[in-house]
Amino acid sequence: MTFVATDGLTTVTLTGTLVGGTVTVTTNGLVTAGSYLVTATYSGNANFTGSVGTDTQTVVQAATTTTVTSSPDPSVVGQPVTFTATVAPVAPGAGTPTGTVTFVISGGPTLTGTLSGGTASVTTSALTSGTHTVTATYSGDANFTGSSGTDTQTVNPAATTTTVTTSPDPSVVGQPVTFTATVTPVAPGAGTPTGTVTFVATDGLTTVTLTGTLVGGTTTVTTNGLVTAGTYLVTATYSGNANFTGSSGTDTQTVLPAATTTTVTSSPDPSVFGQPVTFTATVVPVPPGAGAPTGTVTFVISGGPTLTGTLSGGTASVTTSALTPGTHTVTATYSGDANFTGSSGTDTQTVIQSATTTAVTTSPDPSVVGETVTFTATVTPVAPGAGTPTGTVIFLATDGLTTVTLTGTLAGGTASVSTNGLVTAGTYLVTATYSGDADFAGSVGTDTQTVGQAATTTSVTSAPDPSVAGQPVTFTATVAPVAPGAGTPTGTVTFVISGGPTLIGTLSGGTVTVTAALDAGAHTVTATYSGDANYTGSSGSDTQTVNQAATTTSVTSSQNPSVFGQPVTFTATVAPVAPGAGTVTGTVTFVISGGGGGTLTATVSGGTASVTTSSLDAGAHTVTATYSGDANFSSSSDTLTQTVNQASTVTTVTSFPDPSTVGNTVVFIAFVAAVAPGAGIPTGTVAFTITDGVTTVNLTGTVDGSGVAAVSSPLATAGLYTVTAVYSGDGNFTTSSDTDTQTVV
Repeated sequence: MTFVATDGLTTVTLTGTLVGGTVTVTTNGLVTAGSYLVTATYSGNANFTGSVGTDTQTVVQAATTTTVTSSPDPSVVGQPVTFTATVAPVAPGAGTPTGTVTFVISGGPTLTGTLSGGTASVTTSALTSGTHTVTATYSGDANFTGSSGTDTQTVNPAATTTTVTTSPDPSVVGQPVTFTATVTPVAPGAGTPTGTVTFVATDGLTTVTLTGTLVGGTTTVTTNGLVTAGTYLVTATYSGNANFTGSSGTDTQTVLPAATTTTVTSSPDPSVFGQPVTFTATVVPVPPGAGAPTGTVTFVISGGPTLTGTLSGGTASVTTSALTPGTHTVTATYSGDANFTGSSGTDTQTVIQSATTTAVTTSPDPSVVGETVTFTATVTPVAPGAGTPTGTVIFLATDGLTTVTLTGTLAGGTASVSTNGLVTAGTYLVTATYSGDADFAGSVGTDTQTVGQAATTTSVTSAPDPSVAGQPVTFTATVAPVAPGAGTPTGTVTFVISGGPTLIGTLSGGTVTVTAALDAGAHTVTATYSGDANYTGSSGSDTQTVNQAATTTSVTSSQNPSVFGQPVTFTATVAPVAPGAGTVTGTVTFVISGGGGGTLTATVSGGTASVTTSSLDAGAHTVTATYSGDANFSSSSDTLTQTVNQASTVTTVTSFPDPSTVGNTVVFIAFVAAVAPGAGIPTGTVAFTITDGVTTVNLTGTVDGSGVAAVSSPLATAGLYTVTAVYSGDGNFTTSSDTDTQTVV
């Protein structure tokens, strides 16, 4: 059977043999897309006639894959890079795709290549440094669909070389020099580097740094001149940019010392003797040299000193006042330095004599009588003259009656003389005449001197200080001239003592003394000098401290020992302790220890104070008398021991009724009393013993506040009873007893 498949353009014919009524054939692939009419023609055989059948076959586009590669990878900036895309059918598709591939390069151009044998290639040199993504897109054709693929291309910066040249070479110090740097890529890199180049020129001491911007791969900079002589290493360093790496190159530049010229001037010219003259040398480079020479200039002045000045900003100046009158030649020689050669120049200076002025002063002015006065003459050159005049000055001082003539020798331009003191008040005319010398003309100056009264100071002292109340104090005033015044003031001094008297004394030898006794306290003593014809008045003050005078206190007793109840007078005698004096006032406090004691106060009168008490219990009492002190006298105290003995007693006993009868109650009474000088009411008990010799009754009674003790008892038998009352005594009273008789009927 014959199969014919056709889409009108392409026809495929295949033949197959029937087996079991069926035949199958397979194409190697229909190579164009479209709708095919497939006709199967059976040719028949001996038994069957032939026949024809048809069908349609649809062939669609085959899918594709696209891959992209680059070479070389990585590359450098400017290096050509080839990108290749390979397009292949995706199985079961087959065949060779045709058409174009578009290459899109990130950060680069978009390129198109035509497929040939399934591949397309493009080449570019326009990639910058970095990583670029390359996308290759196949556009497809009638039989194959489009597809795309990607790759990355790494582009590194291209290496560079830098060369540097200098011009002119050699140069001289300060001459402008041009540095040129050329930066080129190293193959396979290509392109024109951009950016900056830093030029560093150094001779090890001086370094010059300049920066230039590349234009067309080159840059040029110019120095204002290399300022030191020597051989400079010039290094040009290209900083690189995104597409080109940095590099550097070197060259050498020889700088020779520049020649110089030296000129010298003076100012002022002409000058006068002693006037400062400034000589200025100006050293400048000879073109094309430039800069400021350094080093020293030596000025040789004929008939004068040789001076050296240091250049600053190209000039050096020296000044001298030591030129004598005449014409002087000044030669300024520059010694040169490492960068500039030496040179010299000359000038002339004319010096003439100087005039002078004389000024005279007096000191102090005004002065006072007796004060030493110094006359000073100052001789100075008249500007612009200068220097130190020498010679003598004659001073004449007169008030029309008295004339003083003194001569002084100039030293350092001044002469001073001193009087022993002008001793009368008045106005003096002082004339100073300078005689001149070889270099300075004479001159005259005048001044006036006024002499007035001398001031004084008054000082006052006291002795003793401090003193105590009532103690005589001597006040001494000393009146002295205030320096530089001199002499001995006369007249009177008035002493005003606060809280005290006002006293007047007459000066003798400049001092006066008065005496007074003062109360305690701080006293201001003002001594006022009244002045005299030659001395002005003055005053001074002092403070006199008067402390309380110490005292002694002695205490006595009017009766010691005493007995209980007996009045006792304690007397305190208070007296100042020398050198204190005066009348003591105030109070004395008597503190008496023990029973019946206490505190008593009495006022001092006539130096004594007394208190009386009759309440002291028997025993030993310490009596302390304390003087309280007053404004002028300090406190003091004394003690004594007062002995108080028990007072004697007398006891009287009685009974009633007497006589009594057997069985009746009898009251027995004892009266207990102090025996003078004792006083008071005894306390305690009384023991009563009642006996007739056969019968005895013992009774005890307590002494009441009236000194009475009473007991009672009936007596059982008749007879004559003896009644004995015995008082027992107490702390303040001694025992005593008495007897009586009681008749019982």
